[in-house]
Amino acid sequence: MGERIAIIGVGETEFRSRNVEASHVDLVNLAVKRALENAQLTIKDIDTVITGQMELFEGLYLPDMWLVEGTGAYLKSGMRIQTGGTTGTSVATTAFCHAASGEFKTVLAVAYEKQDEGSSEAALRSISEDTFYDIGAGGKSAAPAMAELAMDMLERGAVTEEQIAALRVNESECASRNPYAHLNRKVTLDEVLHSRLLIPPLRLMHICPTSVGACAMILAPESVAKKICPNPAWVVDWVTVHAAMTPILGHQGIYLTHGPLGPLWGWAVEKSAVSLYKRNGITNPRKEVDVVEMYNMSTWHEAEWYERIHLCERNESGKLIEKGIVFLDGELPVNPSGGVVSTNAIGASAMLRVAEAAIQVRGEGDRRQVDGVETALAVGAGGDTYSAAVLLRKHL
Repeated sequence: MGERIAIIGVGETEFRSRNVEASHVDLVNLAVKRALENAQLTIKDIDTVITGQMELFEGLYLPDMWLVEGTGAYLKSGMRIQTGGTTGTSVATTAFCHAASGEFKTVLAVAYEKQDEGSSEAALRSISEDTFYDIGAGGKSAAPAMAELAMDMLERGAVTEEQIAALRVNESECASRNPYAHLNRKVTLDEVLHSRLLIPPLRLMHICPTSVGACAMILAPESVAKKICPNPAWVVDWVTVHAAMTPILGHQGIYLTHGPLGPLWGWAVEKSAVSLYKRNGITNPRKEVDVVEMYNMSTWHEAEWYERIHLCERNESGKLIEKGIVFLDGELPVNPSGGVVSTNAIGASAMLRVAEAAIQVRGEGDRRQVDGVETALAVGAGGDTYSAAVLLRKHL
């Protein structure tokens, strides 16, 4: 049986669209140094290093091999993980397994992206198995899929464009309180409603940026964490789901492939969250969770995920937004960090959900801190319906 584990250190870089002053090594090293400082450890205390990023986005091969000086992985055990947009949560859950195994006293997890040195668009267009059969995925890139999901939500009356704009205003308010966030300027309702239309109803201000930055976390089993960390964030449980779908022959991407619960691309998000609830006796997440960090690659996705992780009934996301329930000062704050809509260094984006949830549990969120956090939920999502849900608590 595995040991119980905790997050004992978190480090982030400042995120921006370009960082020409820093190399890949410099970038990850800054996040690692900050995590070590937060945990009050040195690199000599680390037993194994797990890394991850979207190597195609920079056009680089085996980056973990030459990032050793930045991650501190020299002569240490470790591996590199890549699962698309969920790379960050996959790195985190792999690190969880290593820490729970009892083989390592401390585990360092590092995820990053340096998109100012490659072409994420070219990489996205290369991932489809066959663009004739799968135009809805690699053949089209991300924005059309976002627009399809947005159109679905509008057609079934789950939200209005005005509610989505109000949610985007809240996301910007949260990001303005986060010193590491990329898009940290507060925006107005009018700005969102009149921002450039990309693919109706998707607007420029609805979607995530292209960011450069890194995140690092340090984990330890209970026997070690209790000795060296006065304020751990306990990892109660985690569930990963890979629900990859085979595209319909000749699918032309007019709509995402649908099932009874809507676009299948969101099915894994729901499955991972519901499985996590069931395993941990959570029957009402809106009442039993204090804060949520979710992978909102667009504001529309955040609204969709409210339904998928059962914060509301189907087609009631708009009500949560209208009542301010998911806002920073609401009943259940979602993405007090600003989320992926504000910061999207893709390899690190999903890990940031776990790291920011841990920050909330540890009470280290400063201006973005939610009062009285005892339990936090982090949810990662990515292309090809890969998802992970993580439950954190202040006390065992």
